[in-house]
Amino acid sequence: MELTILGYTLAATGYTFAMTALGAASILFFKGTPSRLFTRLSLGFAAGIMIAASIWSLLDPAMEEAAKLGWPPAIPCAGGFLLGAGFLILLDNITPHLHMSSQHPEGPETDLPKHSLLFFAVTLHNIPEGMAVGISFVSAISMGTPEALSVAIALAIGMGIQNVPEGAAVTLPLRSAGASRLKAFTLGAISGIVEPISACIVVLLASFFIPLMPWLLSFAAGAMVYVVVEELIPEANQGKHSDLASIAVIAGFSLMMVLDTTLG
Repeated sequence: MELTILGYTLAATGYTFAMTALGAASILFFKGTPSRLFTRLSLGFAAGIMIAASIWSLLDPAMEEAAKLGWPPAIPCAGGFLLGAGFLILLDNITPHLHMSSQHPEGPETDLPKHSLLFFAVTLHNIPEGMAVGISFVSAISMGTPEALSVAIALAIGMGIQNVPEGAAVTLPLRSAGASRLKAFTLGAISGIVEPISACIVVLLASFFIPLMPWLLSFAAGAMVYVVVEELIPEANQGKHSDLASIAVIAGFSLMMVLDTTLG
């Protein structure tokens, strides 16, 4: 069973990685760099998709799994959610990084150049996406229903869709920080490789913790929502016309909701 899950996960996260690289490649083919408004709208759209995915693809299955195991759903769902957010807070504090609109690095002091710190920030942000896809396929295979597998596939599709504009958006700060076009593309694309890596690690570990599936699904949801609240929405609301970024959040949420409720 583990090989089946790993195969599904590698296929799904290979797709999400390719979509990140596709978005990052835009900087090689278009003159100039993505506008600041495009970046904000892309991040808002990604935030909406991640919020909806956290609810329908992760927390909702977590509650169903908890009910099947005879557990009060609130305990594993809330507990796992808080642990997931705490895990990202820990990574934030032990990894030097720089948010897109910030001039002051976070985490341990370092002499790394600005574009490297931006790369670490984007990479941190992609870790929970890979975790979410991996754990959703573990849950789907363990539940053994077509509906559960459809939910996992919908999550992977949603993550891939939001990775295209997001991949394009992250090249702007990398380019502005002094990276060449080729380097900005390379860093933007490579930042997505953590998705298949983190997904496969989760799959290999989760096979030993199938009874804790509600905790693991909620953990991935908490990690994704932390990224949304800590980085995506604040970045999207920078500058004028924050209402456009809010509309992008709603559009992303609606798209992911349609994918989840239609395919699932």
